[in-house]
Amino acid sequence: MLRIDDISYSIDGRVLIDHASAVIPTGHKVGLVGRNGTGKTTLFKLIRGDLHLDTGEISLPRGWKIGGVSQEVPGNEVSLLDTVLKADTERAALLAESNSATDAARIAEIQTRLADIDAWSAEARASSILKGLGFTDEEQRMPCSAFSGGWRMRVALAAVLFSEPDLLLLDEPTNYLDLEGALWLENYLTKYPHTVIIVSHDRELLNRSVGAILHLENQKLTFYTGPYDSFARQRAEQRAVLMQAAKKQDARRAHLQSFVDRFKAKATKAKQAQSRVKMLEKMETIRVPEDAARTVFTFPSPEDLSPPIIRIDGGAVGYDGKPILRHLNLRIDQDDRIALLGRNGEGKSTLSKLLSDRLPLMEGEKTASSKLRIGFFAQHQVDELRVEETPLQHLMRERPEEHQSRLRARLAGFGLMAAQVETEVGRLSGGQKARLSLLLATLDAPHLLILDEPTNHLDIESREALVEALTAYTGAVFLVSHDMHLLSMAADRLWLVKEGRVTPYDDDLDAYRKMLLTVEKPADKPTDKPDLAILAPKPQKADRNTILALRAEVRKCEERIEKINEIRDRVASELADPSLYEDKNLSKLEKLNRKWAEAVEATDRAEALWMDALEKLELAENGA
Repeated sequence: MLRIDDISYSIDGRVLIDHASAVIPTGHKVGLVGRNGTGKTTLFKLIRGDLHLDTGEISLPRGWKIGGVSQEVPGNEVSLLDTVLKADTERAALLAESNSATDAARIAEIQTRLADIDAWSAEARASSILKGLGFTDEEQRMPCSAFSGGWRMRVALAAVLFSEPDLLLLDEPTNYLDLEGALWLENYLTKYPHTVIIVSHDRELLNRSVGAILHLENQKLTFYTGPYDSFARQRAEQRAVLMQAAKKQDARRAHLQSFVDRFKAKATKAKQAQSRVKMLEKMETIRVPEDAARTVFTFPSPEDLSPPIIRIDGGAVGYDGKPILRHLNLRIDQDDRIALLGRNGEGKSTLSKLLSDRLPLMEGEKTASSKLRIGFFAQHQVDELRVEETPLQHLMRERPEEHQSRLRARLAGFGLMAAQVETEVGRLSGGQKARLSLLLATLDAPHLLILDEPTNHLDIESREALVEALTAYTGAVFLVSHDMHLLSMAADRLWLVKEGRVTPYDDDLDAYRKMLLTVEKPADKPTDKPDLAILAPKPQKADRNTILALRAEVRKCEERIEKINEIRDRVASELADPSLYEDKNLSKLEKLNRKWAEAVEATDRAEALWMDALEKLELAENGA
């Protein structure tokens, strides 16, 4: 387990973490959350040993490997697949030694160890991870130098996942993934066999992939069992209880103070008044967690235009004379909220560029309202801001005729207050730069707002503010994002980009998620032989009593799994108590660890029985 014991850390006199403690049980998946700037990335560096603690201790089991993505892989001539394979240093060393070893006993040891670590399936596993993160079989054989920095970050992520460290530390891993890659990672992490801590502002990832939340707030760490929504609910309940208690205390304090004020000058009541003064001094103030400054975005409203604002008939678009998308027949009205779906490389960005007039049509016809204004936000635009200028200077260049007070008000409407307005962009956080880019994209009150990955670098509060702003916005919205929560809240139409076509997707996002995570089976080869299944007699279903008995067995298995999960949750909750790891509680800790291991083993057995019961039921219902 990872044990964080009474740690403190400060930088340049500013305290980030102050006597904080937490315990992460082995095998748990934990989301590390907190507002930007509270020290989440610093905590990762402290765990890795890159920074030195002021006080306290961070301890790990002996021999544990820690892995994380700190920087992109170099742009060299090594293929993506070989780069990932090299991440398993033990395998690479054993294979290298096997080529030169001459001692028979040592050769036998090497081959045994290679078998133990499943070295011969390594290439298939590495390829599967790369494919999940968006690389085709052909791209996996290409050199790293053929890919941009963002894509090389994906390779770095693939490498650390392949190496399977005992403690995996991921800091905003979805920032350089598209929706499909993010969904794959979400699913992969649920099955990861070791301990994981994720810093993320993606609610869906924190709801589906982790079983606990570690909250960094007010320089302290608090461990909550359950996914993000459970954590948010617990926080709200705690705040409500504290607010009620604080109200009662304020009333009690006011009553005591009133007595003191009335009778402190009267000799007959002096002693009683003095005793109440002492009561007031001893009363420990109940502090309610301060409300974080609410992030708000204010998008200006455009005037109404006659529908449609954009129409494309028989269109084709691409690069260097080669079409990427064909047969485009699209219509966008001002009240549309459209999310664009599709695997990486299918043409989502190409369509965004076409709609924003950054690419011309190669074929077909495009008509748009003569008064149409388009706002465009893409992640690369955040990097294109002038780092030597302040946000105020950016706006003064765009609106030289407006008074500074008006420009400051515009910046405040995007959460950029007085402290940031005069700060050079190069010194702003990623979230602050993203807010400035959003402001510039919406400055002209566009009728169509195209947002390509707008949530990168935005914390959860800012993402919620973006959802509210898009809901109130009176223009059309066109979204490309890996944030499922944003898509589900802000979009009411889905378009799918696939095989060079753009078509309406009539199902919902959950169905799309399931479709992406379903492993496609290879198509059967055509054969000239007759279909024996058609010629064979139709299988007979089992009788009704047999099916009812099998259904009862399935329900019994499900109830057994549910009970075991309740036990696991209860044991996990007890293991998360820091006091358990004091010397006086070691015997209790040993018992709980034994219970945890028994519960894990029982889960495996129960799930095996459940799968067996399901298989028997399916055979009975469909005919064996």
